[in-house]
Amino acid sequence: MRLSGQHEEVIVVRKTGAIELVDTSDYGAPLGLDDDIAKFIAEMTIRLETGDGVVLFTDGITEARHQDGEMYGLARLCEVISHNWTALSAEKVNEAVITDVRQWLGAPKAIDDITLLVLKQK
Repeated sequence: MRLSGQHEEVIVVRKTGAIELVDTSDYGAPLGLDDDIAKFIAEMTIRLETGDGVVLFTDGITEARHQDGEMYGLARLCEVISHNWTALSAEKVNEAVITDVRQWLGAPKAIDDITLLVLKQK
């Protein structure tokens, strides 16, 4: 998989459920800050074997706040993904994360977008 652009960390999940976090801060720049962003753009390649995958997300997930103010966080996100990875399809892993985030939020509605993309290599 080729990756370009600055995002939240990319979660690489190996077929065993092991998690690798990829920092993307060197692979792009926020839009609108410079007329020519070519010098800021780079790309990397992530090798995926059968059963491995990638999870992309917005900060609306990691920054979702529980009623007591605690954020959902990257560690919890990775835990839910890893726990479900080997037994579930990409679609079902996505559903498990979204369900967990909604349970975490409790009664309050999310105040930020919640976007999640789960991809598994066949």
